[in-house]
Amino acid sequence: MTASLLRTALALLSLGLCGVLEATISCRNEEGDAVDWFTFYKLPKRQDQESRKTGLEYLYLDSTTRSWRRSKQLMNTTKSALGRTLEQLYKAYASKNNTAYLMYNDGVPKSVNYSRKYGHTKGLLLWNKVQGFWLIHSIPQFPPIPEEGYGYPPSGRRNGQIGICITFKYNQYEAIDSQLLVCNPNIYSCSIPATFHQELAHIPQLCARSSPSEMPGRHLASLQSAQGQNFLHFAKSDSFLDDIFVAWMAQHLKTHLLTETWQRKRQQLPSNCSLPYHVYNIKAIKISGHSYFSSHQDHAKWCVSQKRTKNRWTCIGDLNRSPYQALRSGGFICTQNQHIYQAFQGLVLYYENCN
Repeated sequence: MTASLLRTALALLSLGLCGVLEATISCRNEEGDAVDWFTFYKLPKRQDQESRKTGLEYLYLDSTTRSWRRSKQLMNTTKSALGRTLEQLYKAYASKNNTAYLMYNDGVPKSVNYSRKYGHTKGLLLWNKVQGFWLIHSIPQFPPIPEEGYGYPPSGRRNGQIGICITFKYNQYEAIDSQLLVCNPNIYSCSIPATFHQELAHIPQLCARSSPSEMPGRHLASLQSAQGQNFLHFAKSDSFLDDIFVAWMAQHLKTHLLTETWQRKRQQLPSNCSLPYHVYNIKAIKISGHSYFSSHQDHAKWCVSQKRTKNRWTCIGDLNRSPYQALRSGGFICTQNQHIYQAFQGLVLYYENCN
């Protein structure tokens, strides 16, 4: 092969590889670039000037940054991190290729019905035989079905909301498959091509709403993102009749946890110091300077290790600290990533001690 032909072949190969990389499913930032993971905190709708009264601003952190930054886009635009990431779903749906997706929410879009038969879980998975992403969030009635394209529900504006997107290689989906079984999500839109049915035992059943005969009370899985970030996922079924934070997560992680969950009147559990590792309710979240909001304005579900604790964990997930939620299935994904920990620890304004 002559030098010119070799250069041409290498150039074509390079272009082909670039095309493959660009087409790879991944979490995306506001510029549309692939990122290993991102987390967002949608701020509640407030009456001060800083929040601009829309209830659509959010804080953003991803694998390429070190701390929270204010979003450049609003949550309801296709140029937001969620809009960019979900764009891959709509393109895959339109092309009808061998891409699988699963959308679940206990509050289904455009529905007033709310069923406690399924887990208190909200999320979306999109993947192919190479890789995909798992988006876990707290937003009711989100996202719209693929036929409708991207949109953000009015019901998600008033309160604070949270989410985390993680990019996973396909070899992680067998473990995710088992976690979803335990969480028992309310699936409202899905497509699982036959090519995945042999390797993923439970997701096709969940998509078909076929209930398994047996389900473990709880299950813990170790996961690794596409770029090697380690995560733990705790999944509990409705047969595990206890507060997931106190009875399992804090004791397993060996850390005192500060928890932020929706604090509705007469539907919250008090801080708990009955076991070796304690769980405290966060009462106010600091945004910046003198700007803060109350847990009563927050629909997010997350926890972070107390500062003085050696094991520094951050977890984002599905369940509130409530007597009723102890009866529901759901889960949390946890990481010891130092930037995520510092970002969430910096949000804690004050928390409730044990009585």
